[in-house]
Amino acid sequence: MGCGSCGTGGGTPKGCKSNGGCSTGGCNRMNTFDWLQNLPFADIDSACKVVEVSFNNGSRKDFFRNNALQPFEKGDQVTVEGVSGVDVGEISLTGEIVRLQLKKRGANEFDPEMKKVLRRASDRDLDLMKINKAREPEAVIRARAIARQLKLDMKISEVEIQADGRKATFFYIADDRVDFRELIKIYATEFKVKVEMRQIGARQEAAKVGGIGSCGRELCCSTWLTDFKSVNTTAARYQNLSINQTKLSGQCGRLKCCLNYELDTYLDALQSFPDRADTLKVVRGNALLIKKDIFKNLMWYVLPESNKQYPVTIERVRKILSLNAQGIIPDELEAVEVTSNKPKEVEPEFVDVVGQISLRTLEKNDRRRKQQQKQQRSGDNQQRGNNKGQAANRQAQPNSNQQRPPRTQSSQQQPKSQQASSRNQQGQQGSQPGNRQPRQGGQANKPGGEQRQQGGQRSGNEKSGGDRNDRSQGGEQKT
Repeated sequence: MGCGSCGTGGGTPKGCKSNGGCSTGGCNRMNTFDWLQNLPFADIDSACKVVEVSFNNGSRKDFFRNNALQPFEKGDQVTVEGVSGVDVGEISLTGEIVRLQLKKRGANEFDPEMKKVLRRASDRDLDLMKINKAREPEAVIRARAIARQLKLDMKISEVEIQADGRKATFFYIADDRVDFRELIKIYATEFKVKVEMRQIGARQEAAKVGGIGSCGRELCCSTWLTDFKSVNTTAARYQNLSINQTKLSGQCGRLKCCLNYELDTYLDALQSFPDRADTLKVVRGNALLIKKDIFKNLMWYVLPESNKQYPVTIERVRKILSLNAQGIIPDELEAVEVTSNKPKEVEPEFVDVVGQISLRTLEKNDRRRKQQQKQQRSGDNQQRGNNKGQAANRQAQPNSNQQRPPRTQSSQQQPKSQQASSRNQQGQQGSQPGNRQPRQGGQANKPGGEQRQQGGQRSGNEKSGGDRNDRSQGGEQKT
């Protein structure tokens, strides 16, 4: 079932933008299926003029009178009368189903003090509601801090601010009575609203918070359960459940409400079991009752000095009780064999399947992998050979710019100071015109520095010969 605003188009809800439908708790948590929605009525005047409106995503619901008889549908946002102002809620039920809900809660349909529906919620009302709802998380934190400063033994669970921002309801949990008269004054000054304090229990807090139970479904208290009945460990004993506080407790810290769901069925089934059958007298001793199986109508007993449990039928237990009442002690309990209806799983025998399984697919993959690796290795080797050939060619080419002419033995034996002075004299002589002498090969002599720079352009023999002649002449002049 889906409300009018949640009509799906292309698989996506249009109204509330949730991923679930109204029947799954997508719109609010306390949904009621309107199974009288499409039922025709002959007399329209006798139709129910009361609608059910939910607030704060279904955590609180109330009834309002629709005097204007506007046609509302489930999911419509409406503006209703509030405390010293107005509030905005969502229509959850309309029509004849509301009368059944009124009867269930003991409310009067014609109560003159029932509040009214004013109009459909406008954009201004919705914007104002969003602004005030955004203040609630900060209000919870601040309210808890103030209560802690006053050293009050209470816990602020939730703060609900009215849509117009004039009233705030503080839900708190406390084991004993709390004097919060001073606290109300501080809250009114701090938040500038009309303050209402409402005490709730641990189960109501879990219903407001919500969650997933151990069964894998949403909590009953947050989806459909409204009446919280007391639960004790006797309900667990009647159902032969182990008294484990961790497993029997819910998210609220109390015993699970679902322990009462099947309690009546167990009590009806236990009426067929004999009373005062906790102990049976046999030859081996007193047999003590361990548990009762209402599904197989068996009673399990254990004998002294033995840990084995014996299942006994109800008829046999009654017969032993009658014999004990007569002072007769039977020899045995006459336990029955408990057989399960489940077929026994036959373990497969060991079969040697060596050579029967074909691994051609795996062999093909191995061959393909080896071929790829071989091709990759050959490509790497070829690339390495090319790199080595290129390096050898680079080394074979002569680098004339890096070759320098060798020095003569005479010039190497001269001290550095004499060599420098001879070079300076040769430079001065080369700068004067007419001092240039023709050189073998048709080239004029040049200073030692220029000859070294241009030495790379000449052949090796000419360089060595020219340098030796120049340096020998410089040595003769200096001597």
